[in-house]
Amino acid sequence: MTPSVMMKALKLLRNPPNFEEPTKEFYLTAREAEILEQTSKGINYNQIGENLIISPNTVRKHIENIYSKCRVHSKVKKEQKAVKNRIISITI
Repeated sequence: MTPSVMMKALKLLRNPPNFEEPTKEFYLTAREAEILEQTSKGINYNQIGENLIISPNTVRKHIENIYSKCRVHSKVKKEQKAVKNRIISITI
């Protein structure tokens, strides 16, 4: 091993890089935020579609986009992240 390669290896061992993805805020469209607010209240896709005058399939697609933007795979995590980022508020 050459001295320069050894120095780089030692430097990496002393200060390992942070491979965690940096936390980035995510941005939802106004429609996605409306749908997220309604799903957090327990309203089903059909009713949301009626409320917003869109099809349940469109609601489903918006929900897919929300999951993707939030980088989560569960309803609870999605809502926790939305509350943390002040997209929706908790009402008791």
